[in-house]
Amino acid sequence: MEGKMSWMVADAVDYKGFPADRSKTGGWVPAALVLGIEICERLSTMGIAVNLVTYLVGVLHLPSSTSANVVTDFMGTSFLLCLLGGFLADSFLGRYKTIAIFAAIQTLGTGALAIATKLPQLRPPPCHASASHTCKPANGFQMGILYVALYLIALGTGGLKSSVSGFGTDQFDDKDEKEKAQMTYFFNRFFFFISTGTLTAVTVLVYLQDEVGRSWSYGICSVSMFVAILIFLSGTKRYRYKKSIGSPIVQIFQVIVAAINKRKMELPYSVEFLYEDTPEAQRIHHTDQFQFLDRAAIVAEGDFERNVVSAPNPWKLCSVTKVEEVKMMVGLLPVWATTIIFWTTYAQMITFSVEQASTMERSIGGFLIPAGSLTVFFVAAILITLAVYDRLIMPLWKKLKGKPGFTNLQRIAIGLVLSTLGMAVAALAEKKRLAVARTVGANTTTLPISVFMLIPQFFLVGAGEAFIYTGQLDFFITQSPKGMKTMSTGLFLTTLSLGFFVSSFLVSVVKKVTGSNDGQGWLADNINHGRLDCFYGLLAVLGVINFVLYLVCAVWYKPKNPKPALQMETIVNGSSAENKC
Repeated sequence: MEGKMSWMVADAVDYKGFPADRSKTGGWVPAALVLGIEICERLSTMGIAVNLVTYLVGVLHLPSSTSANVVTDFMGTSFLLCLLGGFLADSFLGRYKTIAIFAAIQTLGTGALAIATKLPQLRPPPCHASASHTCKPANGFQMGILYVALYLIALGTGGLKSSVSGFGTDQFDDKDEKEKAQMTYFFNRFFFFISTGTLTAVTVLVYLQDEVGRSWSYGICSVSMFVAILIFLSGTKRYRYKKSIGSPIVQIFQVIVAAINKRKMELPYSVEFLYEDTPEAQRIHHTDQFQFLDRAAIVAEGDFERNVVSAPNPWKLCSVTKVEEVKMMVGLLPVWATTIIFWTTYAQMITFSVEQASTMERSIGGFLIPAGSLTVFFVAAILITLAVYDRLIMPLWKKLKGKPGFTNLQRIAIGLVLSTLGMAVAALAEKKRLAVARTVGANTTTLPISVFMLIPQFFLVGAGEAFIYTGQLDFFITQSPKGMKTMSTGLFLTTLSLGFFVSSFLVSVVKKVTGSNDGQGWLADNINHGRLDCFYGLLAVLGVINFVLYLVCAVWYKPKNPKPALQMETIVNGSSAENKC
């Protein structure tokens, strides 16, 4: 009996619901089947996002600002729906069903997008805009079909991103030393597949879109995901499944509702009179921050269900530990809010920067670089920065300061500074590009200025992402309650989502304030007639203001549960990667 139990994985079951047999379930083969879904998700999402603005402007004849907002709204929704996917996986469906369902939805979305870009009835007639002639933009029906396709993809992406990495790590038992070591290699492979999918998207897929046809490119994405789903389903009998434990979002609302209902009650003079039913080893000590929430732990008449001695109604009474967990999450919000602006800056790299590139000289010999492929320098900057930090900066910092690298808050600060510098450099580069446009004529299709002038802005913002992404992920993982790791990672991902939505809001406001009836202003319908440099300058100024606010929040923040900081290499290769979307 003892030998039989050693083959069982304690907290996992097989596809029939029986305790998982270590020899028949989990391990490398099932984990590899999950990775196929991830690479296809990256291929589809990034292949669409980085080059969509050129389709909207060049084929659907939408204004520059409108095109940018379509892309940022699409990306923002994708990340925001991670919360929905995570909630469904934690509370109802489980990770396996969530992946299968949302992968199918994304397949439908990419297939619909392939059709939308293929049928001539779903796009306006081709034309070339000039000073005396304005092209007819896509009508409501044509845009409606496009939006249906895009938001099906966004829904699929959100569901997938919330569960793929977690389900992959479910295939390894972290209580077994051998499998724990294998899990580390899985994180390596997971990050490699993300990078591979992104690089393939911004090079091969973007080239196919420009030179062969968008419908072919999107069709490849759809077929690839369909094949990945079949491969994923083929491992059903080999997977290990973790039981759903409920969403922490419910706990947060329970504390808030209980505190609001008891808002008129006085807090006891001693915390010993507050309700606590958590085992001693798992308790979190009471703190004086956000005392309003402490009212959720005041015992009042009617808090306990009738005929049940030890089970209070969780919507009326919460333990001190649960209240403190919610306090910890609330304490993360100031830092959370001051990192949103970075992702607003990031949004410009896949919208206006790509549009800039489309107007510049992109030839190398006889080869024309697709405008969307310029984002390869962005991806390269991330990988180079990670390598330099891990191999050079960390050892040097440890030698000088005795610490194994920058803290999470320091890395976030560096990322904010680099992104602000990136926008300042982008403003200068755009000023130069506009000067050339005025010299040769704003309606010139290709300006006699090299596209490689845009590399510094891609590189600075890309390097900034390497610091801020790892810093944010580290911060939200190490400073959140143990039972809310998924929730805190979702909170981190909302900064990406809100960053894209803030970009859309800023573009709309700037367009309205500086625009005119003839489509001019800072964000003109044709960027050669606009002042995109001023918009970049505005983002740089906002970045400086935001950085000052961030420093105030970082000084105010007091770590609740100090742990050794997770460094870039750990986040990419180690245990925190399971929380990466």
